[in-house]
Amino acid sequence: MNSGSDRRGFLKQSSMAALAAAMGTNIVFANKMPKGYIPLLFDEKDALKGKSQEMIVQGDKPWNVESPVHLLDDRITPVDKMFIRNNGLIPETIDVASWTLTIDGESVKAPKTYTLAELKKKFKPYTYQLVLECGGNGRSGFQPQASGNQWGQGAVHCAEWTGVRLKDVLADVGIKGDAVYIGYHGKDQHLSKDPKKEAISRGVPMSKALEDETIIAWQLNGKDIPEFHGYPLRLVIGGWPASVSGKWLSRISVRNKVHDGAKMEGHSYKMPKSPVSPGEDVPQTDEYFKIIESMPVKSLITFPKSGAMIAPDAELALRGHAWAGDHAIKKMEVSIDFGATWKECKLEAPANRLAWQHWNTKVKFPSKGYYEVWAKATDDKGNAQPMVIPAWNPGGYMNNACERIAVKVG
Repeated sequence: MNSGSDRRGFLKQSSMAALAAAMGTNIVFANKMPKGYIPLLFDEKDALKGKSQEMIVQGDKPWNVESPVHLLDDRITPVDKMFIRNNGLIPETIDVASWTLTIDGESVKAPKTYTLAELKKKFKPYTYQLVLECGGNGRSGFQPQASGNQWGQGAVHCAEWTGVRLKDVLADVGIKGDAVYIGYHGKDQHLSKDPKKEAISRGVPMSKALEDETIIAWQLNGKDIPEFHGYPLRLVIGGWPASVSGKWLSRISVRNKVHDGAKMEGHSYKMPKSPVSPGEDVPQTDEYFKIIESMPVKSLITFPKSGAMIAPDAELALRGHAWAGDHAIKKMEVSIDFGATWKECKLEAPANRLAWQHWNTKVKFPSKGYYEVWAKATDDKGNAQPMVIPAWNPGGYMNNACERIAVKVG
């Protein structure tokens, strides 16, 4: 979370009217407020309109906001409980009437530009439930601390997105045979506000770009995409780090090489090719790092909240979700004896490919005392969640250790 001095800087640049709007009410006697004074009730969350007050603010410039795990209990994540991971500043002005999407790059036959209305009219719309998870979800578990936001396990959601398939748009434009990658470009501002710099411009190989579920979306859970999540147009690519799902989308470049935009360099969203020692300084080159693609197998216990207290002989109902990047979950298990034995859970099929899968079970505890319930998912390739945090890496990415909650019986 940003420091008080950062907040003071923010207030210095804000008008009293903007501050009042953020707080949702007038500031009585604002004209008598001492210069530089910060109202006691002012908090980053006051500016998070439409978000649950339980959300965890990791930072407000740019916005990075996490969901406590128990807020993720819904089958389809509602907007007020969806994490935010921004790399730049939200565009200051958004004119939907004049918003366009341009498809360009070395590997298009000729660049083409569509208005929002044209996209909606020309191509068939599709709706999918898609898991978007920050590549650094779970980063706070790594020791020593890795660079970046210290996410718990709540930088993930599975919402319902509506839009057109990217492959249909690319087919309309015409793609050359040498196309290997796409890169997106958005209208979010670089933190420096330098118009020549992009906050983030990432992408995926053509094989991922051309999947049915890769869409250019304008709706989230049946309504216009909210401002925090990329209004009015967003690229949505499930199963890979959410950083490939570009917000405030205005351009997609079809490349004849791996895209080289902002946050494609160094060790951003990359893993070491070989194991490294905790804290080791690794050269940030392609010789040592590979781009993260499909996210690892993972699960959450969304009910009950950790710290649950139950009566002796009571049965505890458990539920949650599981997902595995490009793959499906084949088995879900829980343990109450620190992984010595496991009980298989009821597991539902996904609503569609790349959606998370819901699971539930009931457990009984043999006696009074403290327990931990551990959850472990296994994907269709036989990959299971590790019981301990995986090998350290400089970016603190892909921590998919078993989720666990505390339970007290008695």
